[in-house]
Amino acid sequence: MNNFTATYTDQYQLAMAEVYFKQGRHREKAVFDYFFRDLPFSGGFAVFAGLEEVLEIIRDLHFSKEDLEYLSDQGFSDDFLKFLKDFRFRGTIYSCKEGDVVFPTRPILQVEASIIEAQIIETLLLNILNYETLIATKASRIRLVAGDGILLDFGMRRAQATGAYFGSRAAMVGGFDGTSNVIAGKNYEIPVSGTMAHSFIQSYDDELKAFRDFAQGRPEGCVLLVDTYNTLKSGVPNAIKVAKEMEARGQKLLAIRLDSGDLAYLAKKSRQLLDDAGLEYVKIAASNQLDEYVIKSLLEQQAPIDIFGVGTNLITGDPDAALDGVYKLAWFNGKPRIKISESIIKVTLPHKKQVFRIKDASGKCVGADAIGLYHEDRIDEMYHPFEPYKSMKLSEFRQEALLNKVMENGKILQEHRSLSQIAEYSVSRLSELPIEYKRFNNPHIYKIGISETLRQERDKLIHNYKQSLS
Repeated sequence: MNNFTATYTDQYQLAMAEVYFKQGRHREKAVFDYFFRDLPFSGGFAVFAGLEEVLEIIRDLHFSKEDLEYLSDQGFSDDFLKFLKDFRFRGTIYSCKEGDVVFPTRPILQVEASIIEAQIIETLLLNILNYETLIATKASRIRLVAGDGILLDFGMRRAQATGAYFGSRAAMVGGFDGTSNVIAGKNYEIPVSGTMAHSFIQSYDDELKAFRDFAQGRPEGCVLLVDTYNTLKSGVPNAIKVAKEMEARGQKLLAIRLDSGDLAYLAKKSRQLLDDAGLEYVKIAASNQLDEYVIKSLLEQQAPIDIFGVGTNLITGDPDAALDGVYKLAWFNGKPRIKISESIIKVTLPHKKQVFRIKDASGKCVGADAIGLYHEDRIDEMYHPFEPYKSMKLSEFRQEALLNKVMENGKILQEHRSLSQIAEYSVSRLSELPIEYKRFNNPHIYKIGISETLRQERDKLIHNYKQSLS
């Protein structure tokens, strides 16, 4: 579903690009960092998602004939539009792997390109990475509490329009098993699952007849929605009758679905009715405003639910709705660049950089990432980015470089991975993270530090800027 052209951007990107072009600065090299400042959901980690999608879009990005005609109508000059006609991204991108656990402040992805190329891709990069990372993180939190339960993305109808497309992909990165979203299923090879709506049953004069017709028409993976009228007095008894009729035909009912009421109570009662009828194999699915907290509560109540259909709260990233990812200039035309702010946490880190995950001898993450200059191979001691008297000795630890070249001269370097492979990688990285960072209440704060060399370079730029104002 790559229908993007280079006008998938904010207008100010093109306004800046035209000025760079007119001033003859458009080929000057820039380095931008992508990172975020706060973890979503008051959690202890985030799951990076959307990288492969972004790389494929950037690789093919161009301005169409219609784009250029539109931009002409918007007042952009003919010579600039002639330049844009041949626009392609020819830069280099360094990134951590999709599915990795990521944390605030440290670069997740780094773009090295001409200033125009780097600016034009900014908006779509932020648009996709911020959203997919938010949803993958939500999905991962849900997977942590659901254990081996089947998780299905039911969010398409409640998503912010076509965001559902990328949201379904991100849910799989975070550990979901399938989606109701057919186009996402087709394009991303995600298992597609769906049952029926209440309207199907309401369209019949008799619930049992509705169940029978559905089971005959869709016997494979058949799930019957049992709460249209009365779950325990009507829905489940009728589902049991149909399940027995399916058995006589050599078929099996897959599950019943609960979509309202006290899910824990109804699941327990339904399980008893099914078991008493010899239908121990029939699973119980539940939906209706589920999230990680509701699922955690249901399982703590020992609700015998096998399948969770999660919709609104997954696909909208409730309650945060957005990840505050940003894209900041760190190097331009041979010089390090910095943004100064009265809020110290908004002072950016200059230079092209590398990020190291700090691990113990067994390969377990100790809860720290260190940021250094790109040529640093190891960091002996890292310092808190904003509190200069806090530091951590690193000489005894293993250090894993996280930013690897994934695109060069506009060509993708990394091999394509399936969503299941990305999800498996995410699980492996989460397993390296100590449990205190994965708890929902007051998770441990992951340490992010900078090398002494980077700290000196940042402080020198700050000093020089202040001197220039005095």
